[in-house]
Amino acid sequence: MTAVDQSLTQALALRLARQVDAASRARSRLHLLDWLGCVAGARREAVAAVARAAEPDHVMRAALMGNVLEMDDVDRIGRLHPGPVIWPAALGAARDGAGGHATMAELLDAGVRGYEAMISIGRMFDDHHYAQWHPTATAGVFGAAAAAASLFGLDRAQTVHIMGNAGSTVGGLWRMRHEPVMTKAVHVAHVARTALWLAPLVRHGLTGPTFILEGEQGIFAAMVGKPHDFAETPGWRLHEVSFKPYPACRHAHPAIDAALALGDALADGGPIRVETYGDALRFCDKPEPTTSAEAKFSLQHVVAVVAARGVPQLADFEPGALADFAAGRARVTVAVAADLDAAYPAHFGARITVGGVAVTAADALGDPECPVGQGEIIAKLAALVAWGGLPESEVAAAVALVLDSADTAPAAPLLDLIVRWTA
Repeated sequence: MTAVDQSLTQALALRLARQVDAASRARSRLHLLDWLGCVAGARREAVAAVARAAEPDHVMRAALMGNVLEMDDVDRIGRLHPGPVIWPAALGAARDGAGGHATMAELLDAGVRGYEAMISIGRMFDDHHYAQWHPTATAGVFGAAAAAASLFGLDRAQTVHIMGNAGSTVGGLWRMRHEPVMTKAVHVAHVARTALWLAPLVRHGLTGPTFILEGEQGIFAAMVGKPHDFAETPGWRLHEVSFKPYPACRHAHPAIDAALALGDALADGGPIRVETYGDALRFCDKPEPTTSAEAKFSLQHVVAVVAARGVPQLADFEPGALADFAAGRARVTVAVAADLDAAYPAHFGARITVGGVAVTAADALGDPECPVGQGEIIAKLAALVAWGGLPESEVAAAVALVLDSADTAPAAPLLDLIVRWTA
Protein backbone atom coordinates (compact mmCIF):
# COMPACT_ATOMS: atom_id res chain seq x y z
CA MET A 1 0.00 0.00 0.00
CA THR A 2 1.41 3.38 -0.98
CA ALA A 3 1.11 6.50 1.12
CA VAL A 4 -1.41 7.80 -1.45
CA ASP A 5 -3.56 4.67 -1.07
CA GLN A 6 -3.51 4.80 2.74
CA SER A 7 -6.52 6.44 4.30
CA LEU A 8 -6.37 8.76 7.28
CA THR A 9 -8.03 6.17 9.50
CA GLN A 10 -5.48 3.58 8.40
CA ALA A 11 -2.66 5.97 9.28
CA LEU A 12 -4.32 6.59 12.64
CA ALA A 13 -4.78 2.86 13.30
CA LEU A 14 -1.06 2.41 12.72
CA ARG A 15 -0.33 5.05 15.37
CA LEU A 16 -2.74 3.43 17.78
CA ALA A 17 -0.93 0.09 17.48
CA ARG A 18 2.16 1.46 19.26
CA GLN A 19 3.05 0.41 22.78
CA VAL A 20 1.95 2.80 25.50
CA ASP A 21 4.84 4.02 27.65
CA ALA A 22 4.84 4.17 31.44
CA ALA A 23 4.63 7.99 31.57
CA SER A 24 1.55 8.03 29.34
CA ARG A 25 -0.07 5.29 31.39
CA ALA A 26 0.55 7.35 34.55
CA ARG A 27 -0.96 10.44 32.91
CA SER A 28 -3.93 8.32 31.88
CA ARG A 29 -4.61 7.58 35.55
CA LEU A 30 -4.96 11.31 36.31
CA HIS A 31 -7.49 11.80 33.52
CA LEU A 32 -9.48 8.78 34.64
CA LEU A 33 -9.58 10.11 38.20
CA ASP A 34 -10.58 13.55 36.93
CA TRP A 35 -13.50 12.08 34.98
CA LEU A 36 -14.64 10.06 37.98
CA GLY A 37 -14.79 13.28 39.97
CA CYS A 38 -17.01 14.84 37.31
CA VAL A 39 -19.36 11.85 37.56
CA ALA A 40 -19.47 12.07 41.36
CA GLY A 41 -20.24 15.77 41.34
CA ALA A 42 -23.09 15.36 38.86
CA ARG A 43 -25.10 13.07 41.14
CA ARG A 44 -27.44 15.89 42.20
CA GLU A 45 -28.08 17.16 38.68
CA ALA A 46 -31.32 16.62 36.78
CA VAL A 47 -29.56 14.49 34.16
CA ALA A 48 -28.49 12.08 36.90
CA ALA A 49 -32.08 11.72 38.09
CA VAL A 50 -33.19 10.88 34.56
CA ALA A 51 -30.35 8.38 34.21
CA ARG A 52 -31.24 6.66 37.46
CA ALA A 53 -34.88 6.41 36.43
CA ALA A 54 -34.46 5.25 32.84
CA GLU A 55 -30.93 3.91 32.16
CA PRO A 56 -30.24 0.44 33.60
CA ASP A 57 -26.57 0.30 32.51
CA HIS A 58 -24.44 2.02 35.15
CA VAL A 59 -21.65 2.78 32.67
CA MET A 60 -24.12 4.58 30.44
CA ARG A 61 -25.43 6.44 33.49
CA ALA A 62 -21.88 7.63 34.12
CA ALA A 63 -21.58 8.61 30.46
CA LEU A 64 -24.64 10.83 30.79
CA MET A 65 -23.23 12.45 33.93
CA GLY A 66 -19.57 12.99 33.05
CA ASN A 67 -19.76 16.37 31.33
CA VAL A 68 -22.77 17.95 33.05
CA LEU A 69 -20.79 20.17 35.45
CA GLU A 70 -18.52 21.62 32.73
CA MET A 71 -15.43 20.44 34.63
CA ASP A 72 -14.27 17.74 32.18
CA ASP A 73 -10.83 17.84 30.57
CA VAL A 74 -10.29 19.61 27.25
CA ASP A 75 -8.04 19.63 24.19
CA ARG A 76 -7.67 23.27 23.18
CA ILE A 77 -6.73 22.82 19.53
CA GLY A 78 -9.46 20.27 18.86
CA ARG A 79 -11.88 22.24 21.06
CA LEU A 80 -13.25 19.03 22.48
CA HIS A 81 -13.60 17.15 25.78
CA PRO A 82 -12.11 13.63 25.65
CA GLY A 83 -12.64 12.34 29.20
CA PRO A 84 -16.43 12.02 29.26
CA VAL A 85 -16.37 10.14 25.95
CA ILE A 86 -13.34 7.91 26.34
CA TRP A 87 -13.70 6.59 29.89
CA PRO A 88 -17.25 5.21 29.69
CA ALA A 89 -16.35 3.56 26.39
CA ALA A 90 -13.19 2.09 27.94
CA LEU A 91 -14.91 0.91 31.11
CA GLY A 92 -17.78 -0.60 29.16
CA ALA A 93 -15.31 -2.40 26.92
CA ALA A 94 -13.31 -3.60 29.94
CA ARG A 95 -16.53 -5.19 31.16
CA ASP A 96 -17.98 -6.43 27.86
CA GLY A 97 -14.97 -7.08 25.66
CA ALA A 98 -12.68 -8.57 28.27
CA GLY A 99 -15.41 -10.35 30.19
CA GLY A 100 -14.65 -8.30 33.27
CA HIS A 101 -11.06 -9.55 33.33
CA ALA A 102 -9.24 -6.51 31.95
CA THR A 103 -6.25 -5.23 33.91
CA MET A 104 -5.63 -1.63 34.87
CA ALA A 105 -2.85 -1.49 32.28
CA GLU A 106 -5.25 -2.57 29.55
CA LEU A 107 -7.84 -0.02 30.65
CA LEU A 108 -5.29 2.79 30.84
CA ASP A 109 -3.78 1.91 27.47
CA ALA A 110 -7.25 1.97 25.92
CA GLY A 111 -7.70 5.43 27.39
CA VAL A 112 -4.45 6.67 25.86
CA ARG A 113 -5.44 5.29 22.45
CA GLY A 114 -8.92 6.74 22.70
CA TYR A 115 -7.59 10.20 23.50
CA GLU A 116 -5.14 9.87 20.59
CA ALA A 117 -7.81 9.04 18.04
CA MET A 118 -10.31 11.63 19.22
CA ILE A 119 -7.78 14.47 19.38
CA SER A 120 -6.04 13.55 16.11
CA ILE A 121 -9.30 13.69 14.19
CA GLY A 122 -10.75 16.63 16.11
CA ARG A 123 -7.70 18.73 15.27
CA MET A 124 -8.36 18.19 11.56
CA PHE A 125 -11.76 19.88 11.87
CA ASP A 126 -11.90 23.61 11.17
CA ASP A 127 -13.84 26.69 12.27
CA HIS A 128 -16.62 25.88 9.80
CA HIS A 129 -17.14 22.57 11.58
CA TYR A 130 -16.95 24.08 15.07
CA ALA A 131 -19.53 26.72 14.20
CA GLN A 132 -22.26 24.09 13.77
CA TRP A 133 -21.04 20.78 15.20
CA HIS A 134 -20.11 19.61 18.69
CA PRO A 135 -16.59 18.14 18.26
CA THR A 136 -16.84 16.14 21.47
CA ALA A 137 -19.51 14.16 19.62
CA THR A 138 -18.19 14.27 16.06
CA ALA A 139 -14.56 13.47 16.84
CA GLY A 140 -15.64 11.56 19.93
CA VAL A 141 -17.03 8.62 17.98
CA PHE A 142 -13.50 7.87 16.76
CA GLY A 143 -11.99 8.09 20.23
CA ALA A 144 -14.64 5.88 21.79
CA ALA A 145 -14.22 3.39 18.95
CA ALA A 146 -10.44 3.32 19.42
CA ALA A 147 -10.76 2.75 23.16
CA ALA A 148 -13.25 -0.08 22.62
CA ALA A 149 -11.08 -1.59 19.88
CA SER A 150 -8.12 -1.70 22.25
CA LEU A 151 -10.01 -3.64 24.94
CA PHE A 152 -11.91 -5.89 22.52
CA GLY A 153 -8.55 -6.93 21.04
CA LEU A 154 -9.31 -5.73 17.52
CA ASP A 155 -6.42 -5.84 15.07
CA ARG A 156 -5.35 -2.90 12.94
CA ALA A 157 -7.73 -3.66 10.05
CA GLN A 158 -10.63 -4.15 12.46
CA THR A 159 -9.77 -0.87 14.16
CA VAL A 160 -10.15 0.84 10.78
CA HIS A 161 -13.52 -0.87 10.36
CA ILE A 162 -14.86 0.20 13.75
CA MET A 163 -13.72 3.78 13.19
CA GLY A 164 -15.26 3.74 9.71
CA ASN A 165 -18.59 2.55 11.05
CA ALA A 166 -18.46 4.93 14.00
CA GLY A 167 -17.63 7.82 11.69
CA SER A 168 -20.65 6.97 9.57
CA THR A 169 -22.87 7.76 12.56
CA VAL A 170 -21.32 11.19 13.24
CA GLY A 171 -23.66 13.86 14.57
CA GLY A 172 -24.08 16.39 17.34
CA LEU A 173 -25.46 19.80 16.45
CA TRP A 174 -24.83 22.84 18.65
CA ARG A 175 -28.54 23.70 18.56
CA MET A 176 -28.87 22.33 22.11
CA ARG A 177 -26.80 25.29 23.39
CA HIS A 178 -29.66 27.65 22.59
CA GLU A 179 -32.31 25.92 24.68
CA PRO A 180 -32.37 24.81 28.35
CA VAL A 181 -32.13 21.09 27.53
CA MET A 182 -29.99 18.06 28.46
CA THR A 183 -28.92 17.09 24.94
CA LYS A 184 -25.21 17.72 25.47
CA ALA A 185 -25.13 14.74 27.84
CA VAL A 186 -26.93 12.66 25.22
CA HIS A 187 -24.18 13.42 22.68
CA VAL A 188 -21.55 11.98 25.02
CA ALA A 189 -23.46 8.87 26.03
CA HIS A 190 -24.58 8.14 22.46
CA VAL A 191 -20.97 8.18 21.29
CA ALA A 192 -19.85 5.74 23.99
CA ARG A 193 -22.82 3.44 23.44
CA THR A 194 -22.21 3.37 19.67
CA ALA A 195 -18.62 2.21 20.17
CA LEU A 196 -19.66 -0.54 22.57
CA TRP A 197 -22.35 -1.72 20.17
CA LEU A 198 -19.99 -1.77 17.17
CA ALA A 199 -16.98 -3.47 18.78
CA PRO A 200 -18.38 -7.03 19.02
CA LEU A 201 -19.93 -6.69 15.56
CA VAL A 202 -16.58 -5.74 14.06
CA ARG A 203 -14.84 -8.52 15.97
CA HIS A 204 -17.19 -10.94 14.24
CA GLY A 205 -16.65 -9.54 10.74
CA LEU A 206 -18.58 -6.28 10.33
CA THR A 207 -16.75 -4.04 7.86
CA GLY A 208 -16.77 -0.27 7.57
CA PRO A 209 -15.61 2.46 5.16
CA THR A 210 -11.87 3.02 5.06
CA PHE A 211 -12.00 6.56 3.69
CA ILE A 212 -14.76 7.83 5.98
CA LEU A 213 -12.96 11.12 6.59
CA GLU A 214 -11.50 12.27 3.29
CA GLY A 215 -13.41 10.13 0.78
CA GLU A 216 -16.22 11.24 -1.51
CA GLN A 217 -19.36 11.92 0.58
CA GLY A 218 -17.29 11.46 3.72
CA ILE A 219 -17.11 13.60 6.84
CA PHE A 220 -14.83 16.28 5.41
CA ALA A 221 -17.05 16.76 2.37
CA ALA A 222 -20.17 17.00 4.49
CA MET A 223 -19.04 18.84 7.60
CA VAL A 224 -15.65 20.56 7.19
CA GLY A 225 -14.76 23.58 5.09
CA LYS A 226 -10.97 23.18 4.82
CA PRO A 227 -9.58 20.25 6.82
CA HIS A 228 -6.30 20.65 8.64
CA ASP A 229 -3.49 18.19 7.96
CA PHE A 230 -3.20 14.95 9.88
CA ALA A 231 -0.26 15.74 12.19
CA GLU A 232 2.24 13.06 13.14
CA THR A 233 3.80 13.41 16.60
CA PRO A 234 6.35 11.18 18.34
CA GLY A 235 4.45 10.93 21.61
CA TRP A 236 0.86 10.55 22.74
CA ARG A 237 -1.49 13.52 22.61
CA LEU A 238 -2.89 12.77 26.06
CA HIS A 239 -0.03 14.87 27.47
CA GLU A 240 -1.35 17.95 25.64
CA VAL A 241 -4.81 17.83 27.24
CA SER A 242 -5.84 20.43 29.82
CA PHE A 243 -7.57 19.94 33.16
CA LYS A 244 -10.39 22.29 34.21
CA PRO A 245 -10.24 23.62 37.77
CA TYR A 246 -13.40 25.75 37.63
CA PRO A 247 -17.07 24.76 37.04
CA ALA A 248 -17.53 26.78 33.86
CA CYS A 249 -17.03 26.56 30.11
CA ARG A 250 -13.33 26.40 29.27
CA HIS A 251 -13.70 29.56 27.18
CA ALA A 252 -14.40 31.40 30.46
CA HIS A 253 -11.39 30.05 32.33
CA PRO A 254 -8.73 32.53 31.15
CA ALA A 255 -11.01 35.39 32.23
CA ILE A 256 -11.32 33.75 35.64
CA ASP A 257 -7.53 33.49 35.92
CA ALA A 258 -6.99 37.10 34.90
CA ALA A 259 -9.66 38.24 37.37
CA LEU A 260 -8.09 36.22 40.17
CA ALA A 261 -4.71 37.78 39.37
CA LEU A 262 -6.24 41.27 39.74
CA GLY A 263 -7.42 40.42 43.24
CA ASP A 264 -8.52 43.44 45.30
CA ALA A 265 -8.41 45.72 42.25
CA LEU A 266 -11.78 44.26 41.23
CA ALA A 267 -13.45 45.47 44.44
CA ASP A 268 -13.55 49.19 43.63
CA GLY A 269 -16.98 48.98 42.01
CA GLY A 270 -15.89 50.49 38.70
CA PRO A 271 -16.24 49.12 35.16
CA ILE A 272 -14.51 45.85 34.28
CA ARG A 273 -13.45 45.27 30.68
CA VAL A 274 -12.83 41.70 29.50
CA GLU A 275 -10.97 41.16 26.24
CA THR A 276 -10.52 37.69 24.81
CA TYR A 277 -10.77 35.69 21.56
CA GLY A 278 -13.81 35.47 19.31
CA ASP A 279 -15.06 32.01 20.23
CA ALA A 280 -15.13 32.95 23.90
CA LEU A 281 -17.65 35.67 23.09
CA ARG A 282 -19.62 33.46 20.72
CA PHE A 283 -20.09 30.88 23.45
CA CYS A 284 -19.90 32.93 26.65
CA ASP A 285 -21.29 36.43 26.12
CA LYS A 286 -24.32 36.10 28.41
CA PRO A 287 -24.78 39.24 30.55
CA GLU A 288 -28.00 38.01 32.16
CA PRO A 289 -27.92 34.23 32.67
CA THR A 290 -31.14 32.69 33.97
CA THR A 291 -30.04 29.07 34.44
CA SER A 292 -27.05 27.28 35.90
CA ALA A 293 -25.94 26.21 32.43
CA GLU A 294 -26.10 29.78 31.12
CA ALA A 295 -24.11 31.04 34.11
CA LYS A 296 -21.35 28.54 33.36
CA PHE A 297 -21.24 29.99 29.84
CA SER A 298 -21.19 33.63 30.97
CA LEU A 299 -18.01 35.70 31.04
CA GLN A 300 -19.92 38.36 32.91
CA HIS A 301 -21.00 35.94 35.61
CA VAL A 302 -17.64 34.28 36.23
CA VAL A 303 -15.88 37.63 36.54
CA ALA A 304 -18.58 38.90 38.89
CA VAL A 305 -18.14 35.79 41.04
CA VAL A 306 -14.39 36.35 41.27
CA ALA A 307 -14.90 40.02 42.14
CA ALA A 308 -17.27 39.11 44.95
CA ARG A 309 -15.92 35.86 46.33
CA GLY A 310 -12.69 34.75 44.68
CA VAL A 311 -12.29 31.28 43.17
CA PRO A 312 -15.64 30.20 41.65
CA GLN A 313 -17.40 27.29 43.34
CA LEU A 314 -20.22 25.08 42.10
CA ALA A 315 -22.68 26.83 44.43
CA ASP A 316 -22.02 30.15 42.64
CA PHE A 317 -23.75 28.78 39.54
CA GLU A 318 -26.87 27.44 41.19
CA PRO A 319 -30.10 29.18 40.09
CA GLY A 320 -30.69 30.61 43.56
CA ALA A 321 -27.28 32.32 43.52
CA LEU A 322 -27.55 34.10 40.18
CA ALA A 323 -29.27 37.22 41.55
CA ASP A 324 -26.45 37.70 44.05
CA PHE A 325 -24.09 38.63 41.22
CA ALA A 326 -26.40 40.79 39.09
CA ALA A 327 -24.70 44.04 40.10
CA GLY A 328 -21.27 42.57 39.43
CA ARG A 329 -22.29 41.31 36.00
CA ALA A 330 -23.53 44.79 35.11
CA ARG A 331 -19.99 46.11 35.61
CA VAL A 332 -18.56 43.81 32.92
CA THR A 333 -18.19 44.58 29.23
CA VAL A 334 -16.63 42.14 26.78
CA ALA A 335 -14.72 42.51 23.51
CA VAL A 336 -12.43 40.62 21.17
CA ALA A 337 -8.70 41.38 21.40
CA ALA A 338 -6.79 40.92 18.15
CA ASP A 339 -3.67 39.47 19.79
CA LEU A 340 -5.60 36.93 21.85
CA ASP A 341 -7.77 35.98 18.88
CA ALA A 342 -4.65 35.39 16.77
CA ALA A 343 -3.16 33.09 19.42
CA TYR A 344 -6.33 30.97 19.61
CA PRO A 345 -6.89 27.97 19.66
CA ALA A 346 -3.29 27.07 20.52
CA HIS A 347 -3.71 29.39 23.51
CA PHE A 348 -6.90 30.33 25.36
CA GLY A 349 -6.24 33.83 26.69
CA ALA A 350 -8.03 36.78 28.27
CA ARG A 351 -7.19 40.29 29.43
CA ILE A 352 -9.07 42.19 32.13
CA THR A 353 -8.77 45.91 32.74
CA VAL A 354 -10.17 47.68 35.79
CA GLY A 355 -9.27 51.11 37.14
CA GLY A 356 -6.42 51.47 34.63
CA VAL A 357 -4.83 48.15 35.73
CA ALA A 358 -4.70 45.35 33.17
CA VAL A 359 -3.80 41.68 33.61
CA THR A 360 -3.45 39.16 30.79
CA ALA A 361 -3.75 35.40 31.23
CA ALA A 362 -2.15 34.03 28.05
CA ASP A 363 -3.12 30.48 29.02
CA ALA A 364 -5.57 29.02 31.51
CA LEU A 365 -4.74 27.16 34.70
CA GLY A 366 -4.65 23.46 33.89
CA ASP A 367 -3.14 23.96 30.43
CA PRO A 368 0.26 22.34 29.78
CA GLU A 369 1.81 25.83 30.13
CA CYS A 370 0.10 26.26 33.54
CA PRO A 371 -0.11 22.70 34.81
CA VAL A 372 -1.93 21.33 37.81
CA GLY A 373 -0.53 18.31 39.63
CA GLN A 374 -1.83 15.16 41.23
CA GLY A 375 -2.59 16.98 44.46
CA GLU A 376 -4.88 19.45 42.71
CA ILE A 377 -6.67 16.63 40.88
CA ILE A 378 -7.29 14.82 44.17
CA ALA A 379 -8.51 18.04 45.81
CA LYS A 380 -10.91 18.57 42.90
CA LEU A 381 -12.13 14.99 43.30
CA ALA A 382 -12.75 15.55 47.02
CA ALA A 383 -14.77 18.70 46.36
CA LEU A 384 -16.86 16.96 43.71
CA VAL A 385 -17.46 13.88 45.85
CA ALA A 386 -18.73 16.15 48.62
CA TRP A 387 -20.89 18.15 46.20
CA GLY A 388 -22.42 14.94 44.91
CA GLY A 389 -23.35 13.81 48.40
CA LEU A 390 -21.07 10.78 48.55
CA PRO A 391 -19.25 9.88 51.78
CA GLU A 392 -15.71 11.22 52.15
CA SER A 393 -14.39 7.65 52.21
CA GLU A 394 -15.13 7.40 48.49
CA VAL A 395 -12.24 9.78 47.76
CA ALA A 396 -9.70 7.40 49.25
CA ALA A 397 -11.39 4.46 47.53
CA ALA A 398 -11.12 6.12 44.12
CA VAL A 399 -7.52 7.20 44.66
CA ALA A 400 -6.55 3.69 45.73
CA LEU A 401 -8.16 2.12 42.68
CA VAL A 402 -6.97 4.63 40.11
CA LEU A 403 -3.66 6.04 41.31
CA ASP A 404 -2.25 3.43 43.68
CA SER A 405 -3.18 0.16 41.97
CA ALA A 406 -0.61 -1.89 40.06
CA ASP A 407 -0.81 -2.15 36.28
CA THR A 408 -1.53 -5.84 36.75
CA ALA A 409 -4.46 -5.20 39.12
CA PRO A 410 -7.96 -5.94 37.80
CA ALA A 411 -9.99 -3.04 36.47
CA ALA A 412 -13.28 -4.60 37.57
CA PRO A 413 -13.42 -2.87 41.00
CA LEU A 414 -13.75 0.44 39.14
CA LEU A 415 -16.99 -0.85 37.68
CA ASP A 416 -18.20 -1.56 41.20
CA LEU A 417 -17.37 2.05 42.11
CA ILE A 418 -19.38 3.26 39.10
CA VAL A 419 -22.33 1.20 40.30
CA ARG A 420 -22.17 2.90 43.72
CA TRP A 421 -21.67 6.40 42.37
CA THR A 422 -24.47 6.27 39.79
CA ALA A 423 -27.07 4.51 41.98
